[in-house]
Amino acid sequence: MSDLRDMFTREFWDERYATSHRIWSGEPNGQFVEQVASLAPGTAMDVGCGEGADAVWLATHGWTVTGVDVSGVALERAAEHAAEAGVGEQTSWLRADVFAGDPLPGGFDLVSAAFVHVPPDDFETVYGALADAVAPGGSLVVLAHHPDDEHTGLRNADLTALLFTPEAVVALLDPEGWEVVTAATPTRSVVHDGREIEVTDTVVRAVRRPADSLKTS
Repeated sequence: MSDLRDMFTREFWDERYATSHRIWSGEPNGQFVEQVASLAPGTAMDVGCGEGADAVWLATHGWTVTGVDVSGVALERAAEHAAEAGVGEQTSWLRADVFAGDPLPGGFDLVSAAFVHVPPDDFETVYGALADAVAPGGSLVVLAHHPDDEHTGLRNADLTALLFTPEAVVALLDPEGWEVVTAATPTRSVVHDGREIEVTDTVVRAVRRPADSLKTS
């Protein structure tokens, strides 16, 4: 477990990002765009923002965005991406180690996390912190690799315990305080080593109920 936990440190991710000019495509995740495109712009926090593709997409569509990541290298690249896209003033960047318990700001109209996989023992703490950062009336959007991907050969066999279902996220949300809008497992095709492989995503969108709508005893 000690080796696994090393994967969640600033040093691990700074080193990984430093190995390449760009790790990710620079394009927003399609499932993410589908979930948030209909939302009215407001304030957003993208946790595990990496090089900033989703955060920049939000900013170009009217949102004021805080990108959060454990890696300072990733955040530097995200800031450069935002500046190149002309949304530097609509974005800010925060280095925080959510896995280690660093506090997050709160009160956001949208909190998102795409492919932020943590050990099962830490899942409730990490995703509970994300949910707590959502303002009343705001949305939580979570994307992840689904456990069915264990059989595709694309995921590290030693890390399959980190994959999770929509139900794992929904179970953390009190139904009196949240409305689950999406809890889905869409599939998509990816090409790997010349082969087309079908993968499954976990997709959750939930809305925190406004305080005046909560049930009273």
